Amino acid sequence: MLRAGIILITCLCTVPLVPVAADVVTPNGTTIPCYCTDSTGGRVELGDKICLHVDGRSFTAQCQMSLNVPMWRELHEGCVSSRLLPELLKPSIDTRLIDPEV
Repeated sequence: MLRAGIILITCLCTVPLVPVAADVVTPNGTTIPCYCTDSTGGRVELGDKICLHVDGRSFTAQCQMSLNVPMWRELHEGCVSSRLLPELLKPSIDTRLIDPEV
């Protein structure tokens, strides 16, 4: 029994850890590509992560497959770019000393 467990663990550890292509090949040989689309209709490949803006909130999501359907899975609230936004809204210098007539 112990030997069977060791063989199973060895087999699982030697499986390559690369993503498997999710494109579907039909019986007649045509390929049906699987991908997600962003809010502008652009193609996003499986496994890619983007910042989505939905109903006034921003979050990082990854394109994944669920029950043979491409879908967006939320990874965490907020995005790298949206975290910088409050800092970008602050003026970088004191503008009261600049003469507006110049």
